[in-house]
Amino acid sequence: MVLINKPEGISSARVVNQVKKIFQVKKAGHTGTLDPFATGLLPVALGQATRLSRFFLGGAKRYRARVCLGVETDTYDRTGNIVSQADPDCLAAIDPARIQETANGFKGRQLQVAPSFSALKHQGQPLYKLARQGKMIQKPARPIEIFSIRVTETNFPEFELDIHCSGGTYIRSLAHDMGVKLGCGAHLSALCRTGVSHFTLDQAHNLEALSGLPRTKWMVSMADCLSFLPRIQADDALAEKISYGGKLSDQDIRACQTQPVTAPSPVRVTDSQNRLIAVIEADPNGTAYNYCCVFNV
Repeated sequence: MVLINKPEGISSARVVNQVKKIFQVKKAGHTGTLDPFATGLLPVALGQATRLSRFFLGGAKRYRARVCLGVETDTYDRTGNIVSQADPDCLAAIDPARIQETANGFKGRQLQVAPSFSALKHQGQPLYKLARQGKMIQKPARPIEIFSIRVTETNFPEFELDIHCSGGTYIRSLAHDMGVKLGCGAHLSALCRTGVSHFTLDQAHNLEALSGLPRTKWMVSMADCLSFLPRIQADDALAEKISYGGKLSDQDIRACQTQPVTAPSPVRVTDSQNRLIAVIEADPNGTAYNYCCVFNV
């Protein structure tokens, strides 16, 4: 996997295509899209590592967001058409303390409605395509969690937020909903993703610098990608059984276990050279393990 610092004005899909060309690989994919106007951390999986994407899609994310008060748009961000503007007197009544108080109200578990301009699908069609045709579809609210949210800077009519949230959280919807709570409307004017799972933006590389870097500088091994999962190091017998897709008993795993494994967490299995050879998960009855994925090494 390679960690990219996505620039503004380019889609996540285009970033993936450029990475494929740079490293001459047939298969690549990102682990969670960023809108074209957004910047920041975009992990891109290469080859076999694309099978690990599902472990990141629902993982925690961190963002630095700038919200503009007083203007609502149809996309909930600066790229959309203006649908309403607040009276100047309404804006004048809002101070930084009230903004932080409003932000605090969004902390915790909640239901969030995604923007009509989003990649979610309705009857097989992305919502944003339907929205461009004038068909504004609103999907049912989905559960999300905001672990922390903090106002870091205020420069009216804009303010900046530092956000730590669950996967699936739409920061555009958060900006819109804060505008509703404040009574003046708002939209997202800038967004930078600063963290995905245990990865941080300072680990990422600019696209133009990738081709000049040695592999050891840009590549994150599959085993290290999943460092947040418990690990067992397979002995020769277990590694051979996995290579043939043999059934894994609880006894097989216990024989190689060096740290506690808490069900139902997936477990990464590495060989003696710390190469990822499989991801497994305990079955419901706890007497065996099932394969999530197996890798050729």
